[in-house]
Amino acid sequence: MDEDYSSDEGQVIAPSLVDLCINTAIDNLRRLGDVGETDSHLLKRILPHCTVDQLMHVEKSTKGRDLTPITDKLWKKFYEKEFGTKRVNEVIERMKQKKVAFRWIQLYEAKLKEVDMAENLMADKLKSRYQEANARKQSRQVQICTKVPPSSNKRSWGNGPGYNVTGKSNLMKKAKLDFLKSNEVKNLAAMKRNALQKSYSAPPVKRPDAFSGKASASSSKPIRPPKRLPF
Repeated sequence: MDEDYSSDEGQVIAPSLVDLCINTAIDNLRRLGDVGETDSHLLKRILPHCTVDQLMHVEKSTKGRDLTPITDKLWKKFYEKEFGTKRVNEVIERMKQKKVAFRWIQLYEAKLKEVDMAENLMADKLKSRYQEANARKQSRQVQICTKVPPSSNKRSWGNGPGYNVTGKSNLMKKAKLDFLKSNEVKNLAAMKRNALQKSYSAPPVKRPDAFSGKASASSSKPIRPPKRLPF
């Protein structure tokens, strides 16, 4: 940090030892920690140059000393910069109404937690909505069939699902047995047996011998040519 040490007459004034120490501390704020033994007037010149993280580190590192008289205004500025002037005024008004007072570092940390919780809750809601939308999309695309279609090499009866083929075959067998035991079938069977017995007991039909002796004798006579008629 460079400061102007020139006088009104234009002469350069050498910085004091205190100023050099302050400038060195400002240049090395990232290494600053416990400042419990540092004078307040020095801290009022050094700590305003800290970032949020650096000032929080100094607050947590300092033991046995309350830095609120020096840092409270700094934390109010950080709160206003982070969350807005309107929010700062609302906090001040609420503390007046409830007649309470909190350090601005406490208000700053509480507000950060509140924001983090709200952000996490919003993220969870968005994640849940995304999962629900993805599940609905998957349910529309994938359809699982729980019914097994009948095999193509087996004959089936009926059109509806779950048709009882075994019961149908049993009914067919019973109807067939009842039909075979009926009087009509018995009468037809008896008629067929009688017809077969008659065909077996009938005498054989004697066929005429085409090569008998008379026929051979008549055929053995020489055939005379017919007499030629004169014209």
